[in-house]
Parts: sequence; C-alpha cells; structure tokens
Amino acid sequence: MLGGTSAEREVSLRSGAAVATAFRSLGHIVRELDPLSPGWILPVPTDVVFLALHGTYGEDGTVQKQLDEINVHYTGCDAEASRIAFDKVLTKQCCIEMGVPTARFTVATSAIADFPDQLKPPLVVKPSRQGSSVGLQFVERAEDWSAALSAALKFDSEVLVEEKIIGRETTVGILGEIVLPVVEVRPKTGSYDYRNKYTPGNTEYFCPAEFDPEVTQRIKAAALSAFNAIGGRDYARVDVMVRADGSPVVLEVNTLPGMTETSLLPKAAMAAGMSYPELCQRMIDLALKRKILKQSRKEVATLA
Repeated sequence: MLGGTSAEREVSLRSGAAVATAFRSLGHIVRELDPLSPGWILPVPTDVVFLALHGTYGEDGTVQKQLDEINVHYTGCDAEASRIAFDKVLTKQCCIEMGVPTARFTVATSAIADFPDQLKPPLVVKPSRQGSSVGLQFVERAEDWSAALSAALKFDSEVLVEEKIIGRETTVGILGEIVLPVVEVRPKTGSYDYRNKYTPGNTEYFCPAEFDPEVTQRIKAAALSAFNAIGGRDYARVDVMVRADGSPVVLEVNTLPGMTETSLLPKAAMAAGMSYPELCQRMIDLALKRKILKQSRKEVATLA
C-alpha cells in the first residue's frame, strides 16, 4: 500500500515504488494499492501487506486497525504502537514514563497561546501528528513565537513545543532484534527540514556515524528503549540528538520510515551489510512469521 492522501503522499509513492521493484526482483508477485478512498479492496489472494504509507492514515494506526479487522497481516508496528508513535506528545509521555531521555516540552493548542515561561529559546515547534518535518518551526527569540505557532497549527490542532537540543543529529534503525548502525545527518545549510530532507545534495549522511564506541552504544540504547516504550514491533527508525557531552536525547519514533533507496533506514541496513532487496525481504518475513505462528496456533487449538 502506497500513496494515500496525507501531506507525505509523494514520498510514500516513491517509497512504495522502490519496495515493489525490490520484491519483483526477488520473484514475488506484487500488486500496488493506493488507498485514495476508504472503500479500497485488497487483491485476492493477499499473503501480506507491505505498508509504504507515510503520514496520517498510514502511520497513525488507522490502516493498521482496518487490516486487523479483516484479519490481514501487515508489516511494521501494530495499530496501538503506530497511534502512539505518530503523536509526538504521547511518544514523549511514554519515553518519560520509561526513563528514556527526551527534551523538555509543553503543548499548545491555540495560535494566541502565551509564550511558555518554563522554556527558554531556542525552541522547536512542530505539529503533534505529522511526519517528514511537515510544519516544523524554530523559535530563536521570543519575538518569533506567534508566527511559528500559527504556522505549525496549520497542520494540526495541537503542537509540541520543546527545547531545541544543540548537538549532532542522528537516527537509528531497529530491525527485529537488530539495532542498525547509527546514521548522522548533517544539512549543508539550516536544519533538517522537509526541503533539506528531500532535495538531493542538501544534506550529508555518515554511516556508521563517527562516535566513540561508548557514545554509540548510548545512542543505540536510547533508540531501542524509545522503540520499546511505544510498544514497537518489527522495525522503526528513531531520531536522536547527541549533546556535546555524548548524552543522547530522543526526538521521535518513525514507525513507517522512508523506503526510497536513499532513505535513512536503507542506508543503515547497507552499512550493516544488507542490500536493499534483502532489507525489504526481512521486513516482510517478520510479518509472515506472525502469520505462520497464528495459523499454527489455530491448528493446535482445532486439534485440542
């Protein structure tokens, strides 16, 4: 499933096309479904659905719930973990409960909300339920507050306001029981916003990122803890800032990360010795394993 109607439709189409090509190269029969309307119907038979959707509907648990209702297995996190991870505020709350390091924050729901006195600039303002840096704003001075808040609220009724962590930006892929090599992201100018994310040549990537082994382990441990805190399964990509002292600060968990061949999760997999088609196969195998296990349990129950 690819495309959809979210603000990240174009990225999703690219992810889905790359995944479909990889599966066909492996000999699988692949059909692509773009759920532009709620009345979509899966081809028969369908062994498993690879979710290449990004943004609302795909990442917020909605499509996962629908697939659960028709008893079809799919890749990635379940409906509840997807719902939590897509909501940046819920994710932060889960991280805090589990002792995962994250930035101090507050929540705003009105364009006329007062500047949060408990936080000091610079701040990051972003819609609670969007991905791919959609609506991301920065408040370098208190005077920037109103404009940043109004801009972010165009994309959601609730925005997360958190302290801006100064340090190196990294992301960590989780694949089954494996924590993949750390990727460092360095935009050539400005921040890692939507433009720098998807404009070729605007950002440099380093994988494995050059950190001391101890710092690398801290980053990976924080990412895995965040993944577990939201109840993740199969795979995800966790964004982590690293302060100058080497301490990690988790930003968010992406349950359906980009899957173009230049996306961050495939880069990390490649650094771990995994080709793009092999990565795709492993992702589908995790879902198929659940399907086989469920069928086996049914057979045992029938015999009993």
